Amino acid sequence: MRLSALDTLRGITLVSMILYHAAWDVVYLLGIPWEWYQGTGGFVWQQSICWTFILLSGFCLPLGRKPLKRGTKVFGAGAVVTAVTVLFVPENRVVFGVLTLLGSCMMLVGVLDRLLKKIPPVVGIVGSAVLFCLTRWVNDGFLGWEGLWTLQLPDGLYQGLLMTYLGFPEPGFMSTDYFSLLPWCFLFGVGYYLCRLWQNNGFRGSGWQYELPPFAWMGRHSLLIYLLHQPLLYLVTMVIGAFL
Repeated sequence: MRLSALDTLRGITLVSMILYHAAWDVVYLLGIPWEWYQGTGGFVWQQSICWTFILLSGFCLPLGRKPLKRGTKVFGAGAVVTAVTVLFVPENRVVFGVLTLLGSCMMLVGVLDRLLKKIPPVVGIVGSAVLFCLTRWVNDGFLGWEGLWTLQLPDGLYQGLLMTYLGFPEPGFMSTDYFSLLPWCFLFGVGYYLCRLWQNNGFRGSGWQYELPPFAWMGRHSLLIYLLHQPLLYLVTMVIGAFL
């Protein structure tokens, strides 16, 4: 049985993402400054969106079938986004974006699912959370948590596209949407094991069927909406820009 509350939450997050990207286009394509958006407020907004999407994706994976097939589809969609942006808007290209990450995580779970199922859900949640915190700033060159404890990583790790994909971006790498395997696969893992925990309890309670129809519909078609929203926003932004 489909859990409508998850579709609703995904749809709400999708609307938040569309608004965030619309604001990005206004600030960076039209050149209209917005101090709050370009500061901590905008960063927290962006993080709330990506954290929710990644956790939800991990949570929903055990509820479906054929994770390898699903992962390949999402990874392929990420490749399309990369190809289109590199060809048509190279200054705003998306390389190793969130779709590439989610597709990779789905395929990894598909391959390792039997092994992952042997880990008790509570252990999986805690372990994934600890590893996420440990690797949270690996893109910036260190393990640990800034301001508490850090371990500087060698510069030699940060070479080549493969290492960039894993979480060690090479010098000069640029992407407007960069989500490497480390640390984000561990946040995906938290969602995966949260679902396993709820599965053991039988998803009790009627709250799982709560639905707000417009958002739930969007949540059920999230991949298509994700692929279409940026080109449409870009077109609208260019039209507005022509009159400014």
